[in-house]
Amino acid sequence: MVRILPLRILLSFFPLFLSGSLFAIHQNSDRKHPDFGHQLKFPWAGGLNSCQFCALDLNLDGIQDLIIFDRHGNRKLTFLNHGTAGTIDYTFHPEYADQLPDLHDWVITVDYNCDGKMDIFTYGWGGIRVFENISDTILKFKLKTDLLTSYYYSGYVGILLTPVDYPAMEDIDGDGDLDLLTFFGFGSYVEYHKNLSMEKFGNCDSLDYRLTDHCWGKFKESEEGNHIQLNAPCPFPDFMPRHTGSTMLALDLNGDGLKDLIVGDIDYPGVDALINGGTLDSAFMVSQDTLFPFGTKPIHLFSFPVLSYLDLDNDGRRDLIVSPFDPSLYIADNYNNVWFYKNTGTNNHPIFEFQTDHLFHNEMMDFGSNSYPVFFDFDQDGLEDLFVGNYGIYDSSYYSKGILHSAFTSQIAWFKNTGTTSNPVFEYVTDDFARISSLHLAGAYPAFGDLNGDHKPDLLVGNSDGTLIFFQNLGSSEILPEFGPPEKDFQQIQVGNFSTPQIFDLDKDGLPDLVIGEQAGNLNYYTNQGTATDPQFHLVADSLGKVNVTNYNLSYDGFSTPCFFRLPDESTRLLVGSDEGIVFLFDSIDNHLGGKFVASTDLFQLLGKTFSDTLYGWRTSAAIGHLSDSIHFDMMVGNFSGGLNWLSAKSTAVIIPGIGNPEISRRADIKIFPNPADDRMVIEFTQQDSPLHLEMIDIFGRTVQKCTISNSATINTSSLPNGIYLIRTGSACKKIMIRHP
Repeated sequence: MVRILPLRILLSFFPLFLSGSLFAIHQNSDRKHPDFGHQLKFPWAGGLNSCQFCALDLNLDGIQDLIIFDRHGNRKLTFLNHGTAGTIDYTFHPEYADQLPDLHDWVITVDYNCDGKMDIFTYGWGGIRVFENISDTILKFKLKTDLLTSYYYSGYVGILLTPVDYPAMEDIDGDGDLDLLTFFGFGSYVEYHKNLSMEKFGNCDSLDYRLTDHCWGKFKESEEGNHIQLNAPCPFPDFMPRHTGSTMLALDLNGDGLKDLIVGDIDYPGVDALINGGTLDSAFMVSQDTLFPFGTKPIHLFSFPVLSYLDLDNDGRRDLIVSPFDPSLYIADNYNNVWFYKNTGTNNHPIFEFQTDHLFHNEMMDFGSNSYPVFFDFDQDGLEDLFVGNYGIYDSSYYSKGILHSAFTSQIAWFKNTGTTSNPVFEYVTDDFARISSLHLAGAYPAFGDLNGDHKPDLLVGNSDGTLIFFQNLGSSEILPEFGPPEKDFQQIQVGNFSTPQIFDLDKDGLPDLVIGEQAGNLNYYTNQGTATDPQFHLVADSLGKVNVTNYNLSYDGFSTPCFFRLPDESTRLLVGSDEGIVFLFDSIDNHLGGKFVASTDLFQLLGKTFSDTLYGWRTSAAIGHLSDSIHFDMMVGNFSGGLNWLSAKSTAVIIPGIGNPEISRRADIKIFPNPADDRMVIEFTQQDSPLHLEMIDIFGRTVQKCTISNSATINTSSLPNGIYLIRTGSACKKIMIRHP
């Protein structure tokens, strides 16, 4: 797909483009980091990247539930709606995903045959597939057609639709059956396919389409970008070359009974709302709003917004949800990317008021794009902690030589296990372990082990350039670990793109070895030919176990992520995540390091579960361990959508907020200086009439000091260990750092 910058922007920047300069068009200076400062409703739902929202009664109780479809992995997330009036009230029920048909690229639910049950329309290899809802006592569907057709001029042919064009499906002419609007695949005009079901059969239960207007609304979208020309000439036929990629939503915006149209476009953050001033039989767009919705925060979402229109909060009025539709994995915002606009008007004359830009995200373990979970007992208390690396969280977008790009910042999060050996409880500590974000990496993948014999776990980080970065654990802090400066190009190891290391004594000689996955899908094996205090890693094989998880029918990339582990009898097993989303299990490893590992089907037996449809998504990465059961294993799987899935024979692990990323209270302006502090710090409050009770809390929630002040105070911090603390008064708190020279 070619991404084209609008000609008007190209011309205005032309002298600078010649010099190869970059142009920032969006700098997300107020971007929200993953929010783990509150109890999460559905932490293990797996994250959200490029989604559409659809209504469907999943449990057949007469209440419309919710499907969130993420095209980054073709993931179907199913939520039951409890129907509380005026409330967004859902619980995650992944078991219903098994009862839905295979979906990919896009999905729309609508009751086309007027039987009261939502049917499913989805992309199908150059056109539209339709599944009829035939639920009785259980949810079920049957394929209605593999390719929706329309009568084009002289005969029925398949309606051409690309995977990056999202059609509008509404009753355009008001006769009761479902019509279709879509851009012609290679043109700038909207086609109107009228459904003749009512005219021919007197009911709405057929899909009998005819191309009635090849220039519906009499407008034209620019060949170079998203500019829309009203009252445009309509050539016939239209073979004008046009960039590919548009989304549409047809609805009545002003209560006049005519369907207006909202259009989104690839590589652009906003939408165009077009007002229909024609008739039911002849649409004519008379005005446009490029700052839609008017009177509230306009849609500005990188990149390629798609709009869903459904009653999300059970008040009888359909609301607006906006998310990226971009198929590219490295363009769209991957965190502040579900915008919710509440409808305070009516369904035929909606008034949309902005509510949030990260709906559902703040209730999930979501780390942006490509989450890499790792279990490791870092604090050596006998409980496996959780670390999560990622490809990155969206930071900004910019044009370079006419091409849209986005920047992402990679981080590693740490959740300390404060539960028991049978009840894991992960308490959030930090989302930037070892300050990885300061290195501006992509694909930070953590591995832990003692690499200098001092009995303190050190950190290795793989990343997109295929090298390793070493962080020595200095162990001088009682709160957050302190590491030495990053040592790049660790031992000059380079395995290709996206190195994913694991430190593991594979040959059982008492010394830590290295196994590293990579983009090509193979595993690289480095034995330790040094000592416990001075490891020297030497490449033995770049195809360990003859493992390659690349599915060449889908991609030339495998993105292998290794996770070796041992059973109670000390026999070795291997999990490998993959680009296509499968988590592979291998055995026959011990005493066969030079041979071929054997693929196994025993994974669910190890987990104490029966097989189920586990749609993890793309680019999986797995961690496994005994976190809740000494017999069966627990497994966590990350994916490209940035979330996590938890598989266990017992109940799911609990996430508790910890300290999180607190905000300053509105009732008091807190100033702390210097920050970082050494032996003292000054705290000042403004706009505060009465004394305040302060407490100073360490990163694990322990109170280390208390005092009461009126306007300012100086606190002695000389005896406090280096680390991060909070100053808190009531609900107001601010993060500070103690750093002694």
